[in-house]
Amino acid sequence: MLRCLAVLLSLWLAACVEQPVKPAIESPAPPLPEVLHTPVSVPPQACVCEPAETLPPLQIPDVERYAPPPVKPGEPTKATEFNLLRKTDWTSLSGFDQDNLGAAWGALLQSCAALKKQEAWRSACEAAIQLASPTNESINALLHEYFTPYQVINPDGSDTGLITGYYQPLLKGSRTRTERYRYPLYTKPADLITIELGTIYPDLANRRLRGKINGNKLAPYYARGEIDVAQSPLAGRELIWVDDVVDLFFLQIQGSGIVQLENGEGISVGYAEQNGQPYQSIGKVLIDRGELTADKASMQGIKEWGRRNPDKLRDLLNNNPSYVFFRELPNGLSGPLGALGVPIAAERSIAIDPRYIPLGAPVFLSTTQPNSTKPLQRLMLAQDTGGAIKGAVRADFYWGTGLEAGRQAGAMKQRDSRMWVLLPKGFVLNFSGR
Repeated sequence: MLRCLAVLLSLWLAACVEQPVKPAIESPAPPLPEVLHTPVSVPPQACVCEPAETLPPLQIPDVERYAPPPVKPGEPTKATEFNLLRKTDWTSLSGFDQDNLGAAWGALLQSCAALKKQEAWRSACEAAIQLASPTNESINALLHEYFTPYQVINPDGSDTGLITGYYQPLLKGSRTRTERYRYPLYTKPADLITIELGTIYPDLANRRLRGKINGNKLAPYYARGEIDVAQSPLAGRELIWVDDVVDLFFLQIQGSGIVQLENGEGISVGYAEQNGQPYQSIGKVLIDRGELTADKASMQGIKEWGRRNPDKLRDLLNNNPSYVFFRELPNGLSGPLGALGVPIAAERSIAIDPRYIPLGAPVFLSTTQPNSTKPLQRLMLAQDTGGAIKGAVRADFYWGTGLEAGRQAGAMKQRDSRMWVLLPKGFVLNFSGR
């Protein structure tokens, strides 16, 4: 027993505890940031891509080894319990009856494809799957019959929070390395070890420990600055090569994207794993250094800074030791795969913190449009998670694919937002079963 405890303690101290999946988009610019509209479903065989930027791809003159600061162990978290959810009635969901519920129906059926085997979701999902020719009225009636609304409450008792946005970027790439396509996407390394801490300690549910074996211990995995070097320890695990180093950086933040080859073929890539290192916003780094103001710390603002400071760009990127590994996704998916394992839908899927909201659940979101006071009230599906999406009333709104989606996502930083979760009647709220 003592030996087991010692091993677990060494694992805890040696590596960093991180949640899977992408962080939210970099510090959004106010009036001009990045945005989106509806998802452009792009089959890998025929890439419907937007016009390339007029500027050449952003590249770095050299690659130097970077020694990241020591990583502090993460704080333990409590078990997945939903007892902060407050049962309410349907009349409290202001704007629900005005939503086009049919626009969320496909996303709801995707959730049911993943949840229908769970006892708590079986009846509701079977009814949804069997609903023929769904209309706004019939969907509304089904939700009222099978679900109960719960308002999401923060641990401090408040009921408002932050909604940000994310999207699926388009990049230019090649299956082989060339002078232009020199920045690789790596597949999951063979020596990356992932431990689901919840299987050992229930109080650490939804937490993962990642690292590599060093002798008889688990050590932190390589940081970004140790991977992106001339003699990379991951050489041989390249999936595809792209031409713009900042686009690649933001692809890792978003977690999925489409890479267009020169022959017109579009390759869908998605999140496979992460190195376990903590996420650090490079936009915040530039703000703290006084090199960018908050309203310019968007993806476009960072790219413009990089064009002015190419010799400093690698050092800036290495300030974020977190690194995401990719896999090629199957042809014909309607959208990128979220943490639930199903394709997510533009403007109807959100990333949430699964400690507070059950993954896959319908969520009614009441917020405002990016850079606007215009209400944005609609039924969403909690189908994804994110390393920077932490907290109860906290979500990342998926806008879709491409430049316009990127602008919307970058502009979205809506505070004072509210959320309600729709759970099947009889759903047990907390881990202990009370």
